[in-house]
Amino acid sequence: MDNTQQTYKYALPYTQGNIPQPYPPTPTTTQQIAPPNPTTQIPYQQPYSPNPFNPSKRVEESYIENILRLNRGKLGTFYMTYSDSNEWRDRIYKGVIEAAGIDHIVISDPRDGKRYILLNIYLDWVEFNEEINYEYPLA
Repeated sequence: MDNTQQTYKYALPYTQGNIPQPYPPTPTTTQQIAPPNPTTQIPYQQPYSPNPFNPSKRVEESYIENILRLNRGKLGTFYMTYSDSNEWRDRIYKGVIEAAGIDHIVISDPRDGKRYILLNIYLDWVEFNEEINYEYPLA
């Protein structure tokens, strides 16, 4: 068997001296590639608009971070569970919502001004002692 040339049907994992080749193999000078057909047209597809009545208005979905953003400035009680900790198993935080992101909530304690960043992964539920905003106002 000639060891100077081996042909593989798939790319090998990278090891030193072995740089994987894309599959299928790239064309060589002996292979011809047909140029793209300039008359081929891609059909126009209307961009998705979540608000069929007014496509220019953005509609927020009711993810927890969006609901918390709607209620910035309100005092809430945040119930958290840290299942991997015996010392911090269940914790309760009270604070004013300052910000909310996809994975966190920023609250401040009105008594001492201390700020907390709480991770949404540990959030069980939130309680408010007042009516909450749930829907974005149509502007």
